[in-house]
Amino acid sequence: MKTRRLLTTCLLIVLAVGVRERAGAQQPAGTPPQNAAAGADTVTFKTSTQLVIETVGVKDKSGKPIEGLTAKDFNITEDGMPQTIAFFEYQKLPEAPADAILTTAAVPAAAPMPKLPRTQIAPERPGDVRYRDRRLLALYFDMVSMPIPDQLRALEAAQKFIRTQMTPSDLVAVMMFDNGSVRVLQDFTEDRERLLSIIETMAVGEDENATLTDDSSADTGAAFGQNDAEFNIFFTDRELSALQTAATMLGKLNEKKALIYFASGLRLNGANNQAQLHATTNAAIKAGVQFWSIDARGLTASAPLGDASKGSPGGQAMYTGASAMTAMTNIQRTQDTLWTLAADTGGKALLDVNDLSMGIVNAQKAFSSYYIIGYYTSNANLDGKFRRIKISLREGVSGDLDYRQGYYAGKDFSKFSTADKERQLEDALMLGDPITELTIAMEVNYFQLNRAEYFVPLVVKIPGSELALAKKRGAEHTLLDFIGEVKDEFGSTVSNVRDKADVKLSDNTAAELATRPFAYDTGFTMLPGKYTIKMLVRDAETGRIGTYQTTFVIPNLNKEEKRITTSSVVLSSQRQDMRDAVFNAAKDKDKGQVAQSVNPLVQEGIKLIPSVTRVFTRNQDMYVYLQAYQQNVDTAHPLVAFVTFYHGQEKAFETPPMQVTESLNNRLKTMPLKFSFPLQKIPPGEYLCQVTVLDPMGEKAAFWQGQVMLAQ
Repeated sequence: MKTRRLLTTCLLIVLAVGVRERAGAQQPAGTPPQNAAAGADTVTFKTSTQLVIETVGVKDKSGKPIEGLTAKDFNITEDGMPQTIAFFEYQKLPEAPADAILTTAAVPAAAPMPKLPRTQIAPERPGDVRYRDRRLLALYFDMVSMPIPDQLRALEAAQKFIRTQMTPSDLVAVMMFDNGSVRVLQDFTEDRERLLSIIETMAVGEDENATLTDDSSADTGAAFGQNDAEFNIFFTDRELSALQTAATMLGKLNEKKALIYFASGLRLNGANNQAQLHATTNAAIKAGVQFWSIDARGLTASAPLGDASKGSPGGQAMYTGASAMTAMTNIQRTQDTLWTLAADTGGKALLDVNDLSMGIVNAQKAFSSYYIIGYYTSNANLDGKFRRIKISLREGVSGDLDYRQGYYAGKDFSKFSTADKERQLEDALMLGDPITELTIAMEVNYFQLNRAEYFVPLVVKIPGSELALAKKRGAEHTLLDFIGEVKDEFGSTVSNVRDKADVKLSDNTAAELATRPFAYDTGFTMLPGKYTIKMLVRDAETGRIGTYQTTFVIPNLNKEEKRITTSSVVLSSQRQDMRDAVFNAAKDKDKGQVAQSVNPLVQEGIKLIPSVTRVFTRNQDMYVYLQAYQQNVDTAHPLVAFVTFYHGQEKAFETPPMQVTESLNNRLKTMPLKFSFPLQKIPPGEYLCQVTVLDPMGEKAAFWQGQVMLAQ
């Protein structure tokens, strides 16, 4: 399904009618008089500590674990500075496999296939010992990079491991990257029946989620030209960023963790993906995660002239051997990235092996008994720099040590680079759990443009009191970042938005920020269907993020015959002159003018701002706007419409009937319906607002209802 995004975004300051309060500085009790006279502010001292966790394996010359060591047997330095051990624990992991599971409960043929669950990696609480003497293995399936045969091989390998090779000390989690997001299907558990049920659901229901290719798409693989490389760069970054997100999720746990990465290779595009590769590796090292990459293609035997999965390359390369050499080189490059990810994080890659479960077993055996050592670093600077760690045994104790050689410190948002900020938004967008550091509200509407397309205006409101102001070149301003994507009911991304706004405010406007919300709006042209939209807003001064996610339906109004077809109904208390917008993201003036002409909420340079929260005050006027459509008629019928407020079962207010006779000159015979009335005569309270549209000639009607709150 394809959609076209309308190139317009606008950020407005929406007036909020209410009482403004000015908070005066109050003298704290017990403050000396001289402090009061000097007008000194209250001094706040802040301190922070960072706990660093190291997993250390100690083996003798024969390779057997050395037990019985204490914290006094270890010496730790960070960048040459001695550190004090604050936490010490020994993990002893048995290696004998549990009894094999030969069969699982079969799902009846008539029963619907269960949906894949959604959960999260639960963090450890202080004193939580549920992961003591346990081996943590996370099975991560990159369903985007693997075609159907490779997916089935990977899932079969996971089933084999769980049935016959999983030990009583193993805890397994299941994660999946699909449709642009990382999903945790199962937190760490020893319930093998539960794990097998989830993997079976993934295998059986895979045709509903995967992107299939057909014969026609194979011959057009080289039609992208130069744009294909740009797409591949972005695609690889998303896969690496997804791995970074998964490692961050696992970082909630202090124990040593192995992420078993199933993929059909991963190819870097020169130096373009190096920044994201380093960020992914650093996140894994910081979270104590080792990548164990498994090439789900197994042992490949490529045909010299290429197989039937893609079109013939043609040319002399088919006969000189250059084509076969290129194919072999491409496979090796995709495996090089898998090897690099594993080697840089302490794991190993399984390449050119058909028994994929061997890769899980290798990670299992590598995670034998080890020590967990924690210390609070003496360097509390959040500068993002690499801290080198050296661990040694005291004199008189010998053994081979295996541990990570360092970590990257945290970084304040103020020190983030442009790439860091973009990765933070991408990670937040892919997270299954919303980030709610900022409070935002959102409203989605739809208006029919023609028989196929609908205009979908999106409005996001943010309380101005939650936005930070900073002084920049003598003027107050606030920086805002917006990112969002729209997915259809199959999970495919059909549209997205990414905007940056540097909103400059005058002195008077900045002083009113506490009582004024920000309104950001954008729009899309889309087809009928069921969609899910996820929108993130970040205050770029502090790094705080707010998330709003909802589903919405664009009905196919062409199929409606018994009732009057109408758009969604917009309730508002604010109309804004477009010249007063404090930010407009439409860089192309001509495109911006075209966009305004398409948006039905913009008429004659005045934009109607949806209420979103639908809370009004009595000193405001309410504006109601909707459109009615009369298709398949030569001349539009006159319509009668009115707005009614119900309080319980009683009618509290009703507008006089409004007759509309003129329609727009289009095939839909669009008839705009506009209402404007004061609210001062309506008592405060909660009401049911109903909009009624009647067609006396066609003997049709339409009704819309919504809850509104009227404050004093």
